[in-house]
Amino acid sequence: MSPEQIHEKQKAFFETRATFNIDYRINALKKLQKTIKASERDIFDALKKDLGKSNYESFLTEVYVILNELDKYIKNTKSYAKPNRVRPSILNFPSTAKIYKEPYGNTLVIAPWNYPFQLALGPVIGAIAAGNTVVLKPSEFVPATSKVLVEIVSESCEADHVSVILGDANVSQKLTALKWDYIFFTGSPKVGKIIYKAAAEHMTPVTLELGGKNPCVIHESANIPVAARRIAWGKFLNAGQTCIAPDYILCHKSVKVEFTEALKKSIIEFYGENPQRSDDYPRIIREEHFENLVGLLKDETVIHGGNHDKDNLYLEPTLVDEPSLNSKVMADEIFGPILPILSYETTEDISNIIKRYPKPLGGYCFTEDKSFASWFIDRFSYGGGVINDSIVQFINERLPFGGVGDGGIGAYHGKKSFETFSHHKSMVHRRTWLDIKIKYPPYNGKLSKIRKMLKWV
Repeated sequence: MSPEQIHEKQKAFFETRATFNIDYRINALKKLQKTIKASERDIFDALKKDLGKSNYESFLTEVYVILNELDKYIKNTKSYAKPNRVRPSILNFPSTAKIYKEPYGNTLVIAPWNYPFQLALGPVIGAIAAGNTVVLKPSEFVPATSKVLVEIVSESCEADHVSVILGDANVSQKLTALKWDYIFFTGSPKVGKIIYKAAAEHMTPVTLELGGKNPCVIHESANIPVAARRIAWGKFLNAGQTCIAPDYILCHKSVKVEFTEALKKSIIEFYGENPQRSDDYPRIIREEHFENLVGLLKDETVIHGGNHDKDNLYLEPTLVDEPSLNSKVMADEIFGPILPILSYETTEDISNIIKRYPKPLGGYCFTEDKSFASWFIDRFSYGGGVINDSIVQFINERLPFGGVGDGGIGAYHGKKSFETFSHHKSMVHRRTWLDIKIKYPPYNGKLSKIRKMLKWV
């Protein structure tokens, strides 16, 4: 069927109100969970084929995240869906007031290629739990994983409820031209703007999970060995193709040499003297992205790594020393295994560099100085971050995940996903046994009375 036909069938299915039944939603999630568990080997194989991921990394960053989310939703969807009672206004006395969570309707989820399983199904789970229908559009750059997603969804969900549509940017354009009740997109700010513009044609609400040039500050008080290990892990996971990975280092001048050596040591400990032989080091997604990344290294001072192999889309974990702020490597989000290291002396230096860029999705600071940590948190705006680690804010499903400014719009994860895919309908239920007449015309002589009344509210 065409995207238009699937869209129409899902609209008709939503009108049956089958998804308003909480048990129907939970059963759909249980079927999805069961199918994913049975398909784990196929998922691992697909991620290995598309991105060169190890089974360990695929489990930890993709499969486990989704199974954990499913488990939480199967247990909690009923409680999430209950109306929330709030205190009524005195002006409405006697009354009760509640917030009802109702599904938006027909939703579209457009997923990226870097974590193609997790970032595809994460929003889908929230949309299902909230009672919506879903069309999922995976990235065309991960054909093996997309095929597995089709198999999993078709086996566990009714097509009128949840469908996967494959295709390139032209298919995405056709989909976004349709009228949806909600669109959820994960990808680059450039494409996010296109999605936002298309959604605006129909006044469709959106969540945009984008990215940015995420700063990572190393204070002079930082525990250098720990900082090096945690940054090496967060940066080179998935070969640096992570939207919340540290994009560049701002290291205090007094500890820069020590930190740089510790970082080199950690890279070698993780991936060996030749990371190309490591089973744990992934590959770049496609040739175009590979060429762009290699081009960023031109005329730069590479102090570690830099080796690459186009035939295998391999780019070694690479450290660049003191690039110019006007260089290509410092112009935009890198989204690969290249980490520039710059030095600073004052907090003003830090501010001047970070403020050059749009608000990023992540912000990181390594310090044992509580006042400096507080300064970093208060001084800069970013989607979310960590003190003394990198990217682990994503792990806690109780923390909403999302951007600000160019980093994105809206948030999800855990209960927040349910809220994102639900319209919060405010309702007041008035009683009729008392009808206070002070609100009705004529108003002559009532102003002083209403002033006194509201004063004591």
